[in-house]
Amino acid sequence: MHALREPLENRNGELYIDGVAAAELAARFDTPLYVISERRIRDNYNRLSKALSRNYEKIRIYYAAKANSNLSVLKILETEGAYIDAVSPGEVSLALKTGFPAERILFTGTSVRNDELKFLSDTNVTVNVDSLSQLNRLLSRAVPDLLSVRVNPEVGAGHHSHVITAGKHSKFGVWEENAIEAYATAKKAGVKRFGIHMHVGSGFLDVEPFVLALEKLLTIAKRVHEQVGVEFEFIDVGGGLGVPYKPEDKELDLTLFFGTVLNLFKRRTAEYGLGKPFFCVEPGRYLVCDAGVLLTAVNTAKTTPFKKFIGVDAGFNTLVRPTMYGSYHPIVVANKLNSPEEETYDIVGPICESGDALARDRRMPKIAEGDLLAVLNAGAYGFAMSSQYNARPRAAEVLVKNGERMVVRKRETFEDLLTGQQVAEWLR
Repeated sequence: MHALREPLENRNGELYIDGVAAAELAARFDTPLYVISERRIRDNYNRLSKALSRNYEKIRIYYAAKANSNLSVLKILETEGAYIDAVSPGEVSLALKTGFPAERILFTGTSVRNDELKFLSDTNVTVNVDSLSQLNRLLSRAVPDLLSVRVNPEVGAGHHSHVITAGKHSKFGVWEENAIEAYATAKKAGVKRFGIHMHVGSGFLDVEPFVLALEKLLTIAKRVHEQVGVEFEFIDVGGGLGVPYKPEDKELDLTLFFGTVLNLFKRRTAEYGLGKPFFCVEPGRYLVCDAGVLLTAVNTAKTTPFKKFIGVDAGFNTLVRPTMYGSYHPIVVANKLNSPEEETYDIVGPICESGDALARDRRMPKIAEGDLLAVLNAGAYGFAMSSQYNARPRAAEVLVKNGERMVVRKRETFEDLLTGQQVAEWLR
């Protein structure tokens, strides 16, 4: 069985999530159900903050809101002092609504529309431009006091090809020569304060690709500083800090990781005459992944000559990562934690697609209709990537803390499927 870590607990074979029984949550709020632990989010944030602060005094942690944009999650991190990494105007709006001031929001978008640029200018958030086109269109509307440029450090990394966000095949960021042009253009237009940014990918547990990318980023920063005369207020190394999903995965050693990274950062910024800028990092998955559990009820047990299928009420409309990325999520039988693993199952959902599976060939205890499964490490890119595919309303979300629970997103209904829709006049 997958080893449980806080806030998960085995009480006489029953799963508890931060003091609340999974079975009670499922009975009270129905399934599929996302359960979020407030305490785990705070613990993750503080562990990361301490690891950074031990090595450098000027740090900022930008939470990558795309991982989980529930208002309660945003508010938890706002109270911890986090900043926000937003990739859409919608995420900017949510951050503002939950109390983040504009100066604690960094917008890093790609293929940005003109009306979106106007919204960003009007809200005064810091923009991290992704192209010369975006820069020129932004400057034609307003000249911000502070501006950042996302560069492509030519090194990418990640758990899947779809999440590698740098290198020669990536659509993100500007290359070195264009970066120098971008800073020169912005400075000539009247921008006075600057940052520089990269993001190499998502879900890595090895420091080497990160170090290679940081070396390149700081080399570009040096050229910009020397050729354009730019002083950097912050240097943002992006996110991508991985978490262990599979049993053989090792947890990221933050002390080793940021000891290596920040020693390089301090050495190169001093060597290159870059002063002491803020060191910024943009974790998403690292802060919320293991704070979330997806509860799903077993409704069908089906055996064929080739397979044993367990049908549940959560499909890739609820959690798309296994279908989209081939991702592995630990799954436990929430009401049979002490039972031995005796059978091999495909755990499948209700979506009318052959690819709708949460797990394949997974060793589990004997599962019966009526059992409750818990999909672990579901707090990042779970609800955030869910959909109404097959006209299925989206799941509810519940926040738990020290034995208390509260609905923080209501379960959708059939009426919600109608929201925003109307029949064309010529069909009436």
